[in-house]
Amino acid sequence: MTIQPDTATPAGPAAPALPEPLRGPDFGSYDSHEVAWLLSDLSSVELEAPTEEREEAIQSGGAHYAESLPVEYQPTQEYQDLFHSALRESAVRLAHAVGVVTDLVIAERGERAVLVSLARAGTPIGVLMRRWASYAHGLTLPHYAASIVRGRGIDQVALAYLAEHHRPQDVMFVDGWTGKGAISRELAAAVEQANVALGLTGADGARAGFRSDLAVLADPGHCAELFGTREDYLIPSACLNSTVSGLVSRTVLNDALIGPGMFHGAKFYAELAPADVSAEFCDMVSAQFSTVAASVAGTVAARRAEPAPEITWAGWKAVEAISAEYGLGDVNLVKPGVGETTRVLLRRVPWKILVRADASAELAHVRLLATQRGVEIVEVDDLPYSCVGLIHPQFTRGATGADGTASR
Repeated sequence: MTIQPDTATPAGPAAPALPEPLRGPDFGSYDSHEVAWLLSDLSSVELEAPTEEREEAIQSGGAHYAESLPVEYQPTQEYQDLFHSALRESAVRLAHAVGVVTDLVIAERGERAVLVSLARAGTPIGVLMRRWASYAHGLTLPHYAASIVRGRGIDQVALAYLAEHHRPQDVMFVDGWTGKGAISRELAAAVEQANVALGLTGADGARAGFRSDLAVLADPGHCAELFGTREDYLIPSACLNSTVSGLVSRTVLNDALIGPGMFHGAKFYAELAPADVSAEFCDMVSAQFSTVAASVAGTVAARRAEPAPEITWAGWKAVEAISAEYGLGDVNLVKPGVGETTRVLLRRVPWKILVRADASAELAHVRLLATQRGVEIVEVDDLPYSCVGLIHPQFTRGATGADGTASR
């Protein structure tokens, strides 16, 4: 069964023409039907800067993290082996979580659901959810990837495009996992702003516009109602950067490059095609769909028979406590959960990695990255996550000292 998108008739004066999405193989390594990227192609622009240089600029207030890109991490053979091992070991439970969250989304939005992944961590999950909808329900759900930037909100041009081509209330935003819940809060504020700007808050209120609920594969932060699991375990797509996300960079919002009426930007690293495992990740997980179909149905039935899961913001509270305990003074320097800790080690300047002693089986790749970067690992007995990454506070390239403060 194929669901065709609606075409809304815009009200009022004719708006400027909106840009068209990008699709593979011209942009990204996913097949063209798997995802439409609501992004501007910045592949020809030199945006990468050394990690330490970016961190100093970000923490000094000289630049926003989304204005540039980190140099893409090139994994060692040992690290690649860990990725493949983790994927083999976790494919079944990942498939189960994909099935659960997709069925919950369809129950919530119906068969007209439109998946909008938050690029880029959400994109592989959105691809898998689209595949599950096809496998389990015979549905062909539209799937887009759009940019959201902490402190700047979700791409308003992307939302305008979605409102022009679909019913906004059918859209479900998708991400890979939650940490402390910063993106959930960012999304809620940005969606409210977009609904007002697009005139989508009519007589029936926000129901006529976009809704800000978020569907995630894993919700260890307890800040989403729609999730596949709340366990904090390794999602192999968090292990790598572009090479597991369609060869697309993290998104960029730089006023020198992104003007009015443009989608946020990103780069397509076509030159990394020999190392690309995006298709392998999705294929290995979706190959387990038949194995988990019965257990997914049971889990979904049980979840739907219960009251909606409580959103406690437990992750945010834990991060505030950790920030205070380690004297960081900024919750943005605390990145909880396996996925966020991996990002710290791949893209930021890490200070310490906190690890729960009983979670070591999940964290071989974290330990390897920490060793490669010379970062201290601290075992903590009562950590509410499997691990937490602490970004180096007050970083300058001359920073020294066990307290992590800069030597100026």
